[in-house]
Amino acid sequence: MLSSCFKERRSNKAGRKMQDFIVEISDYAKGIDPDFAIIPQNGEELLFSKIDSEAALDERLINAIDAISIEEVFYNGGNYSPDDYRLQMLLKAKARIPVLVADYLGNDTDYNQAIQYNADAGFLAFPRISSNYDYLQIPATAFNENNNDIEKLSDARNYLYLISDGGYSTKQDYLTAIQQTNFDVVIMDAFYGDELYTSAEINALKTKLNGGKRMIIAYMSIGSAEKYRYYWQDDWKLHKPRWLKKAYDGYEEEVWVKFWKKEWKEIIYGNDDSYTKKLINAGFDGAYLDNVEAFYNLYFDE
Repeated sequence: MLSSCFKERRSNKAGRKMQDFIVEISDYAKGIDPDFAIIPQNGEELLFSKIDSEAALDERLINAIDAISIEEVFYNGGNYSPDDYRLQMLLKAKARIPVLVADYLGNDTDYNQAIQYNADAGFLAFPRISSNYDYLQIPATAFNENNNDIEKLSDARNYLYLISDGGYSTKQDYLTAIQQTNFDVVIMDAFYGDELYTSAEINALKTKLNGGKRMIIAYMSIGSAEKYRYYWQDDWKLHKPRWLKKAYDGYEEEVWVKFWKKEWKEIIYGNDDSYTKKLINAGFDGAYLDNVEAFYNLYFDE
């Protein structure tokens, strides 16, 4: 058994590697499309030098990303219960980058209050009602609805997080449902099944129902390998390749990876067959980087 202190040191070292990884992805993407947005999800400690929330913001990372998105800051499946540790980090960060928050409500009647708590803190909210844990529902209306043209994330006054298409019988039904909304930013998967959306399909989503322009952001896991993705090989399994490091508790179709390994990085960015290049080619406005907490979860239980 690794001691807690030893695991903490290894996690912090991995955290610095994750900062490097995110910056590398950003440099690659923005070298092709300078306006391509990079949004890590969770892992708010990464915003700080030496992965230390008491330290200054890490300038290299802050300058490489366009926002950060965080789950369950004010609500985590129950009543109002702010996570003060994470909240303090986000309050420090908001002066430099937009902060998106996806709370999970235990009581659907808290929806408007969740929006207000986030607004008071200077954050952009996407409260999930109790039946929407897996991001598969579109709210009936977009709060702060507007017909502004959204050119960058700081222009946005609302967003839709819809990475599951499970509620729709066909791809066209799913795309039409998004088209019929006025959300300023849409976060979605880049694939329908194993088929990458075309640039024509994505461009058709970039106009809100009211005529304003919006941003379409693609989900991409950079800290876990997903067995249903195009890159997964039939002979892969846990520890084969060796960088498939740890089972992902609660998600049988995913494996935590040693994300700093060359083979994994080449899957994510840096070449024409990479995940990031596929997103750019498909016309997405940015990448939503999930499972950045791999730096911690490789060494500690989730």
